[in-house]
Amino acid sequence: MFSKLFGKKDSPKTPKAPEIMGLYLGGSFQIDPLKLKLVEPSLIIDSAATSHIIQAVGEVDLDTGGKILRFYTDDDAFLQVVLDGGMTENHITDVKLWYFYETKTVGSDSQWQELIKNQISQTQYSLEGHIYQRVWDAVGELSPAVAMTETTYEEDGDTSETDQFVMLYEREIDDNNVETLLVSGEEKLVGQNLDRCFVISSGFNIEQADINING
Repeated sequence: MFSKLFGKKDSPKTPKAPEIMGLYLGGSFQIDPLKLKLVEPSLIIDSAATSHIIQAVGEVDLDTGGKILRFYTDDDAFLQVVLDGGMTENHITDVKLWYFYETKTVGSDSQWQELIKNQISQTQYSLEGHIYQRVWDAVGELSPAVAMTETTYEEDGDTSETDQFVMLYEREIDDNNVETLLVSGEEKLVGQNLDRCFVISSGFNIEQADINING
């Protein structure tokens, strides 16, 4: 009331990071140690943590009407939740725990164009002696990288946007489980310059029952 009388404007509200399954910015969760013990020997990652603190949250709106939420943790990992048709647990179609495997800076426009056109999307991807098959195939011989924009929410209230050009690969490991690779070219405007990098992440399927929310 007094702000209206004296012409004081309300302070702009800080955008709120999305939440799902009890996961939220600044919160924490644990992965079932037995789950990690059983699956980790078949993966290219090792020493995955059971306890995670969420330090940032990413949000991607998909052209299909779905949404990707990424909960970035203190273990160089992110828990990814894919939703279709809404923002409740009933709309969840996929949950994976991803670990950053490799990140390289892209130093020139020519390197960036080569990356987008020829390196991100291939029929197969080879890593550490394993062969991963491309998951997202288009009609015809060419399957270009899929473009998406991620909005990232930080604990200090900052938000940023990153354009990503990605391709998904997978290989069977055991008991009908798969290990997944996310190969991505990422581009972000920092000041007046474009910050570009090439990122490979390794992921595996997680059931909701494997996740214990702290608090």
